[in-house]
Amino acid sequence: MKTVAVTRIGSLRDPDPAARGAIGVVDFPEQPLGPEDVRIRVAYSAICGSDPHLAEGFFGTDVPIGLGHELSGVVEALGDRAHRNGLKVGDRVAGNFLRFCGTCRPCQEGKQQFCENIQEYNRPGMAETVTWHESQVYPLPDNVSLLKGCLLEPTSVAVRIADKTSIKVGDRVLVCGGGPIGQLALQVLKMNGATSLTMVEPIAERREMALRHGAEFVIDPLNEDQSARAAEITGGHGYDVVVDASGSVHAVRGLLDLAAKGGTVVYGAMYPQQFDLPLNLSDYLYLKELTLTGVFVSPYAFPRALQLLPHLELDELTQAVFPLEKAAEAFEVHISGAFPKVVIQCNDLDGEVQ
Repeated sequence: MKTVAVTRIGSLRDPDPAARGAIGVVDFPEQPLGPEDVRIRVAYSAICGSDPHLAEGFFGTDVPIGLGHELSGVVEALGDRAHRNGLKVGDRVAGNFLRFCGTCRPCQEGKQQFCENIQEYNRPGMAETVTWHESQVYPLPDNVSLLKGCLLEPTSVAVRIADKTSIKVGDRVLVCGGGPIGQLALQVLKMNGATSLTMVEPIAERREMALRHGAEFVIDPLNEDQSARAAEITGGHGYDVVVDASGSVHAVRGLLDLAAKGGTVVYGAMYPQQFDLPLNLSDYLYLKELTLTGVFVSPYAFPRALQLLPHLELDELTQAVFPLEKAAEAFEVHISGAFPKVVIQCNDLDGEVQ
């Protein structure tokens, strides 16, 4: 089974070709179909911002490391008992790449993101097929194409970010980072009643994209004083909700100063393991009473993300599509930042107008 994988550990941005990480298409065995499993013929699998971190060895260094967790496809086969949620062969689906065990203490306490067995079930989906437990699989609405359906997982992250903000209608909101998660979070927070909705993003095209999709203001952190601009936008009060979707150690340093007193700051990205954010407890937690939180994965968010998919503007996140055989080139384009999102077509299953 053709699968996109990390074939050499190293940064994909390393200028030295000998040290640079490598992505290739390798042959993996097809995953077994258990009695409660669903085999999906994968249509599209999108590159996530976390995928280059796998090439860097973030989750281990034994290569090849299969990639892909943002996907859509068509049900190809069902286990004998995989019928409890009504799935049928031929259904167009997307899903959650994580299988929560449901039996460990965190799962029983409603904290699936901390499932103690979460790493025992890692099945890469940037492949010809993927086999998941039926609890991971969701039928796509008729008005969501397979191409846009592969964005269910990142949409679930945006929903979880909105949950963690505890946003109230009328809250002033700032999103830092105009990549896919930032753009999706912007749209979801707009739906939740965000005002003074602001995107901080150094790339002009992504600032313009944010304005097309609901931002009222944008800030260029390279050429503007973001603190002065934020004060101007909020009348000096700061933002009730600040979301970082950039993952940039440079960008996150000044975000606490943009939050209003009593505000909430959500770190909604993956950060370098060795990065320590300087934090003056007296200034930010004592005097300003800020609430700081993060986002790991997205338990309980998928059904609502599925409801949102038909209402989101997704065309600009699905315009760069590469065939499976050109996965290495697709990752090069992803690293270049030429497009906000890059998608790999694993099989031609459309039969529909995208």
